[in-house]
Amino acid sequence: MRINKYLASSGLGSRRKCEEFVNSGKVTINGKVETNLAFDVSEKDKVCVDGVKVKPPIRFTYLMMHKPKGYLTSVSDDRNRKTVMELLPNEYKFLMPVGRLDYNSEGLLIFTNDGDTAQNIMRPSKEVVKTYQAKVEGEVTEANRQAMEKGVTLIDGTKFKKCKVKIIEIKDRKTKLEVQITEGKNREIRKIFDNFGYNVIFLKRVAIGEIKLGGLTRGTCRLLHSSEIEYLKSL
Repeated sequence: MRINKYLASSGLGSRRKCEEFVNSGKVTINGKVETNLAFDVSEKDKVCVDGVKVKPPIRFTYLMMHKPKGYLTSVSDDRNRKTVMELLPNEYKFLMPVGRLDYNSEGLLIFTNDGDTAQNIMRPSKEVVKTYQAKVEGEVTEANRQAMEKGVTLIDGTKFKKCKVKIIEIKDRKTKLEVQITEGKNREIRKIFDNFGYNVIFLKRVAIGEIKLGGLTRGTCRLLHSSEIEYLKSL
């Protein structure tokens, strides 16, 4: 197994991030610094990063959480804010969140120690559809809905790809919508609506590709079913 894949499978991040570990001389194999990205690691090799031995798990675990509002999608926080790791059962604390949901959003969040699958879920080129329920202040016009779907460029130059926006209900000067995106840039949906003058007051991710949140209670988790795992691995 190539060294970058070996490190990624050990839960150290994306393959690109792991290549940085190798290039910076942080990786040793059998006691010697290894900077050759083409190096193939065998089962007999002892691999360390910053002196700590690493090894891919014997088996991978896949779990979903209904992240509540008011939690960071992070392993830790230097400002002592609550993180999603606090909601994981102790036996699953070794898992890492895949992608992000911002502090004020809730919904489906996947955790795994399978680095390759995690990267495929997040990689924009895979165009995995993320589906959200949203509620905004104001009445979203048909013209603005169509403009959002064509792709949006913010005043600072940030570009968002085409998306799908469906108006569900307009009531009491508020609009409920279903939004589907494939990028998942930081606060993407909030920024898109803000660009048109709408403030998002509720945002919930209900699906990642074919993986659906269903009726999972806020703050709780469950292991993925075999069919769901097979789908993720097929990406």
